[in-house]
Amino acid sequence: MKSIYCFLPVLLFSLLTFGQNETKTFTVKFISETIIPDGNLDEPIWEKANSASNFWQYFPTDSVQAQQQSDIKMLFDDKNLYVGITVYAAGNDYVVPSLRRDFRAGGSDNITLMFDTFNDGTNAFLFGTNPYGVRREGLVSNGGTGLGGFNVTWDVKWKGDAQRYDGYYTAEMVIPLTSFKFREGETKWRFNSYRFDTQSNESSTWTQIPQNQFIFSLAYMGDMVFEKPLGKSRTPIAIIPYVNTFAAKDFETDTNTSNFKVGGDAKVSIGNSMNLDVTVNPDFSQVEVDNQVTNLTRFEVSLPERRQFFIDNSDLFSTFGGGRDANPFFSRRIGIAQDADGNSIENKILAGVRLSGKLNEDWRLGFLNIQTEEDVDNEIASNNNTMFALQKKVFSRSNIGFFFINRQSFKDYDFIDNEDRYNRVLGIDYNLASKDNTWNGKFYGHKSFQSGGGNKDLSLGANLQYNSRNYNIFTDWVYVGDDFRSDLGFIRRTDIVKGLLGFGRTFWPKKGKLNRHGFEIFPVFIWRPELDFKNTDYTIRTSWEGQFKNQSELEFQVENRFIFLTDSFDPTGTEGAVELPGDQGYYYTSVGAGYRSDRRKAFSYRIGSQYGSFFNGDIFSMEGNISLRIQPKFSASLNFNYDQISLPDPFASADIWLISPRFDITFSKSIFWSTLVQYSNQRDNLGINSRLQWRFAPLSDLFLVYNDNYFVNRFTPRFRSINLKLTYWLNI
Repeated sequence: MKSIYCFLPVLLFSLLTFGQNETKTFTVKFISETIIPDGNLDEPIWEKANSASNFWQYFPTDSVQAQQQSDIKMLFDDKNLYVGITVYAAGNDYVVPSLRRDFRAGGSDNITLMFDTFNDGTNAFLFGTNPYGVRREGLVSNGGTGLGGFNVTWDVKWKGDAQRYDGYYTAEMVIPLTSFKFREGETKWRFNSYRFDTQSNESSTWTQIPQNQFIFSLAYMGDMVFEKPLGKSRTPIAIIPYVNTFAAKDFETDTNTSNFKVGGDAKVSIGNSMNLDVTVNPDFSQVEVDNQVTNLTRFEVSLPERRQFFIDNSDLFSTFGGGRDANPFFSRRIGIAQDADGNSIENKILAGVRLSGKLNEDWRLGFLNIQTEEDVDNEIASNNNTMFALQKKVFSRSNIGFFFINRQSFKDYDFIDNEDRYNRVLGIDYNLASKDNTWNGKFYGHKSFQSGGGNKDLSLGANLQYNSRNYNIFTDWVYVGDDFRSDLGFIRRTDIVKGLLGFGRTFWPKKGKLNRHGFEIFPVFIWRPELDFKNTDYTIRTSWEGQFKNQSELEFQVENRFIFLTDSFDPTGTEGAVELPGDQGYYYTSVGAGYRSDRRKAFSYRIGSQYGSFFNGDIFSMEGNISLRIQPKFSASLNFNYDQISLPDPFASADIWLISPRFDITFSKSIFWSTLVQYSNQRDNLGINSRLQWRFAPLSDLFLVYNDNYFVNRFTPRFRSINLKLTYWLNI
């Protein structure tokens, strides 16, 4: 592990930060008038409000003022923050994906506001709207350094609408101060706004952001100064009961099931900055189904968390360790278990609590405790799942985090081995983020505890990234001991030392159709300590990527790989196939190319292909997406993935298909119907998920969800269900 310590001098250097441009600022005045958020800025009080204006272009350049400007005004009273927005455009031909809330911003017209209420450059609340008054809200974490810290699954009550005029549109928002978390007596928040303008092919931000940073980066923000200090927020309690009736048939076992369930959640604000979430007998039947993936590797694939209970302040729990190799907490482990045959099935959650938020300016706290139900018939124990996390801000935007995880069965079961009765993990992380986000990194050490565990129970890691306008350098080192376990985590494999050093160079042409282009060299090596540090894997990827001024993108890559199989393995997943022999190394090389068209168009597409050797044979792969938009009420898309694997006899060859069409109809801003069909011959499944949603009141919904699954090879039904669920959000 000497490689980790060699980064300490670099770490000390990285703490030196560089000055930015003068901070932009505007004043938010206190008012006593009432503003109705109808999208018309016709209240006289708006004339007295200060403006956040003079937006900077982010795309296609980041060094000039925006061609089409935006103007944001804010006012506040004891209960609400009022926002009035004027967005100027070259015409009236706006692009909107649909009328559904929480829309995706890229490739459409919209404006988004970000509020860093604790002025820490790490977390922010996000609110946005488009020319049709469709709203979205979300959370930004980890300083806005990557897509993993951007989450629009979060929901909160607020009001807003928009109106379209000739050459511009206006919007109004009324956001309850209870929707935010902040310190009592605070006089300013850090603020920024970004906008997508399809007609001028322009993206812009209020505070200037370089293009090598994400447009939602929290390192580049101005200040909104309140005319008087913010008071103590009242403590609202939200009660969210549900009733759900469902019927299902399992055609494999020829059994019918029907049930009626009642449960609910409660959300309690503790002071101005802490949340207490409580759930009893939760039901997640209305949550969108996971997108299926084709897996040609030996390892498990992680999928994103979509359940609302786990979303708020999720970064306090989920960002410890290495997200790809050694994440000690992965919330999707809770509520899913393996039966006696090794199949993943639902494990009912009885109840749970989550306490999370800011203790003060420098400290954040997270606590989670969830109890799952026993299922003796499937040999699944009842488990208590607990996590405690504490995080302290250091320097301008960095932090140190500590956590403790405990998964434990308090009851004796004959089918549970002694070493599986409990699992505990203790760890500490240092997350580095320089003031201007040029330097980012992480250094961590975790240790697991379980009955009968060995002494190789550590998980250690260090990574560091330098990201400037022209250069990107990244290094990552990971050690996961052979005895390390985290039952509530995502650990792809143990007994590894992984090292990589990536280098990228970006060019910014002053003429021509390319906006930017660059190349990257990304070598990854893995050694196995228990095999005398044998090099069992390496991947050396060399790629070139270009972005055109019309926002289309083109990519080429060459990949050289080596895999030493310690055990036999069939990459096709064919039942009964002869597996590739273990204790043998395989070298192979492939080339690939990909293209994504301009997403502003009503018809757009993305396509990629790869060809080359694969283990001891060959592979041809093609994947892509086709999208059609008939705005603002209808959209359709088709995701597809095809892998043709040709291995020499006696090993299996296969044509693996994954086809997923999706249809969305938004009848209005409150009634949505979406249908997802997923065909996978690797999983031998054709799945249909159709969901009708009526939002009859703020964050209160009636869902009708139909699921149907068929075997692919013989096209016979395997499972079918229908759910009718009613939820109601009640503030008391």
